[in-house]
Amino acid sequence: MQYPLLPLRGVLVFPGLVVPLEIGRERSVRALERGWEGDHHIVFASQRDPREDEPTAEDIFGAGVLCELKQVVKLPDGTFKAVVYGEERVRITGYAEEQELFLCEAEPLAEEPAPDDEETAASVLSIVHLYEQYLKLGRRLPGDASLSISTDEPGRLCDAVAANLEIPIGERQEVLETLDVRERLDLVHRILAKQIDLLELERKIHQRVRGQMEKSQKEYYLREQIKAIQQELGEKDDPQSEAEDWRSKVEAAHLPQEAEEKALREVERLEHMPQMSAEAVVVRTYLEWLTSLPWDVETEDVLDIDAAQAILDEDHYGLRRVKERILEYLAVRALQPSLKGPILCLVGPPGVGKTSLGRSVARALNRNFVRISLGGVRDEAEVRGHRRTYVGALPGRIIQGMRQAGSRNPVFLLDEVDKMAQDFRGDPASALLEVLDPAQNDKFSDHYVELPFDLSHVLFITTANMAQQIPQPLLDRMETISLPGYTEEEKVQIARRHLLPRQLEEHGLAPADLVLGRGTLEAVVQGYTREAGVRSLERQIAALCRKAARRKIAGKGPLHVTPGTIERQLGPRRFLGHELRKSDEVGVATALYWSEVGGDAMPIEVSVVPGKGSLVLTGKLGEVMRESAQAGYTFVRSRREALGIDDDFPDKVDVHIHVPEGATPKEGPSAGITMATALASALSRRPVRADVAMTGEITLRGKVLPIGGLKEKALAAHRLGVRTLIVPKANQPDLEELPPKVRHAINFVLVEGMDEVLATALRPKSQH
Repeated sequence: MQYPLLPLRGVLVFPGLVVPLEIGRERSVRALERGWEGDHHIVFASQRDPREDEPTAEDIFGAGVLCELKQVVKLPDGTFKAVVYGEERVRITGYAEEQELFLCEAEPLAEEPAPDDEETAASVLSIVHLYEQYLKLGRRLPGDASLSISTDEPGRLCDAVAANLEIPIGERQEVLETLDVRERLDLVHRILAKQIDLLELERKIHQRVRGQMEKSQKEYYLREQIKAIQQELGEKDDPQSEAEDWRSKVEAAHLPQEAEEKALREVERLEHMPQMSAEAVVVRTYLEWLTSLPWDVETEDVLDIDAAQAILDEDHYGLRRVKERILEYLAVRALQPSLKGPILCLVGPPGVGKTSLGRSVARALNRNFVRISLGGVRDEAEVRGHRRTYVGALPGRIIQGMRQAGSRNPVFLLDEVDKMAQDFRGDPASALLEVLDPAQNDKFSDHYVELPFDLSHVLFITTANMAQQIPQPLLDRMETISLPGYTEEEKVQIARRHLLPRQLEEHGLAPADLVLGRGTLEAVVQGYTREAGVRSLERQIAALCRKAARRKIAGKGPLHVTPGTIERQLGPRRFLGHELRKSDEVGVATALYWSEVGGDAMPIEVSVVPGKGSLVLTGKLGEVMRESAQAGYTFVRSRREALGIDDDFPDKVDVHIHVPEGATPKEGPSAGITMATALASALSRRPVRADVAMTGEITLRGKVLPIGGLKEKALAAHRLGVRTLIVPKANQPDLEELPPKVRHAINFVLVEGMDEVLATALRPKSQH
């Protein structure tokens, strides 16, 4: 039979119950009117999702209740109030949907009555008992609600209980659709037990919270009594006196207007808080940071260029270009005091003096010095700080450094800027952009301080081992100055002027306790160190100082060390002269390479053996070096006639290229001409000069392309005793950066093509 259908939201009508309903949706009102105008019968069914305003047939449960409309009243606001009586369960078998309302086909659902036995009677009594217990715990329904429930009809009992429980619509629908009364009794019993457990848990939580509130109220009352007693005794430990103290600190800090207004607002908040509350501790910590920052404290620069140069020369030997840049800054600062601080990036291997140079700059300018290390920093909050909403929040390292400096114009050294990383906590390198950009760092915002802080007066100096590992947007904001390393003579001078006096002082020795003969330091440099910087050299000097200290304690007098006796103190020499070959060899060429620890040399070996023309590459080479080997091999094949190589050699021999130290990964574009030279030597049987090293990339046409790191490679060649160094002609401007002693000691051969390289590096066959 066809009936109007009215979908309900979050409500379900059960048979045998009289239920008042409020109806306001347009389609629901039309269905109500259609039923009232007809035989006063209408089907009520619940929506699956109560949030759906315009449900379709799929959004309505398939079972509902046929109800009789007892009363329908239109309210002043346009909605209707209806009183309905549930007659019987029905199954919706189809829809005759109209645009204005729902019409449905419905058929009755017959119940399966429970047997009249003791088990049924026990289930009914248990449900009644649980329901009364539910009413006592919940207290959401009137106390006589249980009296209206009939225990003579188990099915009606289940329907009445389910209608009065505060349960999800899905569980009510399950009760409605359970036609077997015995199963319905079990279902309602489980639902009631579950609801009682939840109410018991809710009651326990309420009692615990109430107990905590009573404890807090008691503590507050006692604190107020203590305050009253303190006031009677004349003690000034009340919020008003603390607030006055903070106002005095804020006034003495000379904060900018915006910062002062915020600080005073925080003082007012603190004044109205319980002194021992957690929020009051947070506010006090924040006020301490605000009042301790150097908002207007500034040291006066010493702009005496001669005095600054004397300080730089006293602290560091060499480093001509870096010193010139610092003195240029001082000169411009003297002419334009409002100059914003530049950002210098000192790039070089470990131990060349990057960090100590920052201290010397601060000393030369008479500024405070602050250093923070960024190596391994992954969290953006390390730079910008944490929000004050977090437990244990603190400002970032920049603001912490400014507080440590005590002035707003310190020399701020950001160490190891190339070793930052990023992960899910943010990108600290991007956060540094605001710090190091002179166009915007006058209003640097820290997440903790939440106020703009002026960093434009700070002289930022950053250090890195490799500029290539610095993100490009960050690198663009800095002026890069290279510190490639020291020559042997410079190392000896640094050891004599700086390292030895410092180690003597640290070991409690007088200069007379350790006597180093003429040439001893040079012997230490040549035989026990092979580095761009001087850290290893300082460790060797420290070892000599320890031996001198032991002799002094034993009463044996000072320690005299000469080049002939150095091995007794430091053991056998680790580096016997340089590592270059002693004689010319076929198939071996020396390449120069550059890493984050400076320049060095490596041999490239080529062997030719009978075979079928395969090219074997070993030595843990990267993709670029493998491509360079392939390009060099193709070039040599294209020049086989000029080199005197048999035309059919690719079909008769295998070529094996090997770079020693196979456990060490090797990658880079500057070994191309070295591989081609070693290949040409091995295939033509012409030896390669032992005193020649080279660096450069090769093309298939034999052109030599420019490379990077020439200064580091040239210094390494000088340490190794190279006499002739082949470099790309395009790198000629880089030679101006080399120390004069290196330029005079090495014969630099500038080449544009491989023919020039081979003409310089290979000996004629007759001289083999």
